[in-house]
Amino acid sequence: MPDQNGFPPSATRRRAGTTLRAALLLCAVALPTAAGADIYRIGEGDSVIGTPFYVKTDADHTLLDVGRHYGSGYDEMKQANPTVDVWMPGDDQDVLVPDFHVLPDTAREGLVMNLPEKRLYYYHSPTEVEVFSVGIGREGWETPVGTYSVIEKIKDPTWTPPASIRAEYEKRGVTLPAVVPAGPENPLGAYAMRLSNPSYLIHGTNKPWGVGMPVSSGCTRMYPEDIEALFPKVEQGTPVRIVDQPYKVGWRGDQLYLEVNLTDGQSPDSPRDVIPATHANADGVMVDWDEVRRALQENSGLPRLVGTRQGAKTWHRLESVF
Repeated sequence: MPDQNGFPPSATRRRAGTTLRAALLLCAVALPTAAGADIYRIGEGDSVIGTPFYVKTDADHTLLDVGRHYGSGYDEMKQANPTVDVWMPGDDQDVLVPDFHVLPDTAREGLVMNLPEKRLYYYHSPTEVEVFSVGIGREGWETPVGTYSVIEKIKDPTWTPPASIRAEYEKRGVTLPAVVPAGPENPLGAYAMRLSNPSYLIHGTNKPWGVGMPVSSGCTRMYPEDIEALFPKVEQGTPVRIVDQPYKVGWRGDQLYLEVNLTDGQSPDSPRDVIPATHANADGVMVDWDEVRRALQENSGLPRLVGTRQGAKTWHRLESVF
């Protein structure tokens, strides 16, 4: 049964059947990796999916281990657990898994990537979606916003580093080969999907701890197990929309949520600019502007309840536990 805040008291694995504690007992070095994301069903008129939950840590595992086990990346785990040591969370520590999202404001078809949250959405249909954490381009090598399509799917790709990347590595004293063959040393991992902007790929990685961070040269990195699960489902020609939406606002039933994903050093907009007038000025809608300010200040990456509309009986203050 959920607790008074709406969170389950303990969590089953997101992508398998045993509890996290059981998984830790079975694996002394690293958590077992996931075997495919959940499919979220989207209610009519809704734009919020998932439910955040807590798990207990084990002293042998980092916050990144826990995140990968549940399909969450570095930044979102750190954002959701600001008081937890990333590398040494300790034993029996409560860790929040941020399995809770407002959907980006764009067409619900194909692949949708929102850069500020470093998350990829794969829509089976307008009412069914899978969600994956991803790594994106770093400063100066940003992943480009735009509408594209998948033009090629490649299993066991080779990597031909462009001259710009080879020059960058040379500055570090590393000489890259002209072609890196498929295998464990290939930074593209075992699967890649080329976009209609052909310099950019969605691919696996041989450095999974970069997932959930802006660390790539512009391409999109996925956990190896996630790209393996996604690759056979995505057909050539699938649309890919890459958007930049640090503020996402959406309904779940009669409750209005705001999700904020600001980058380091980015100043928040004013509350009135963040909540669209179509919501704030609609008949029967009440916005709690103090909660909007709190969401902007905390920048937790988790949806916060900021309003309601006529017909809502209560405010389930999920945000009170963050």
